[in-house]
Amino acid sequence: MSYQAIFFDFGGVFTASPFHAITDFAIQQGTDADLFAETLLGQYGVDGDHPWHRMERGEITLEQARQLIIELGANKGFEADIYEVFASMGSKGGVREKLADYALTLRPAGFTTVCVTNNVKEFGEGWRNLIPTSEIFDHIIDSCEEGVRKPDPKIYQIALERANVKPNEVLFLDDFEGNLIAAEALGIDGLLVTEDEEKTITDLREAITS
Repeated sequence: MSYQAIFFDFGGVFTASPFHAITDFAIQQGTDADLFAETLLGQYGVDGDHPWHRMERGEITLEQARQLIIELGANKGFEADIYEVFASMGSKGGVREKLADYALTLRPAGFTTVCVTNNVKEFGEGWRNLIPTSEIFDHIIDSCEEGVRKPDPKIYQIALERANVKPNEVLFLDDFEGNLIAAEALGIDGLLVTEDEEKTITDLREAITS
């Protein structure tokens, strides 16, 4: 396949997956991991009215989402403070510098590069400074700025329009399978990112050179 554009998720691709940190936190406090994750994030494979989803669409603030999620947890008999979860991540959220370095080579090689991320307004300056985003990406499609989040097809359509490419000209890297399934339904090829950074680089290189 001759790709013209590479779309990247951010968290879980250029940094360690937050999903693993959330699972670890739940286990440490003796809470069912699946129940805790759903309380914190809602059903992540859909775009609904859970506070986390609303926050990622920019409809409510981080603090508003925090308080609503604390209430959800309290109703289920456990503590669900997103600030404590964030604090527990520490070095687990480390940057994948080798992948960032490889991504820097894509624009000079003629690819259009786009970051398609579900993110939070209050985190904007922080995550964008973890890697040289302005050098890596031609466009950044941030859910909290666009008012739509993955896996809603609209966010991929926005990315396609900004990059001026067709779905079959795109390879999309994400660590959440539901996001890839939604993109693939539009005709975008997906590459599932794991914790193995070297494998991600190898898979990406092979996909764009084959």
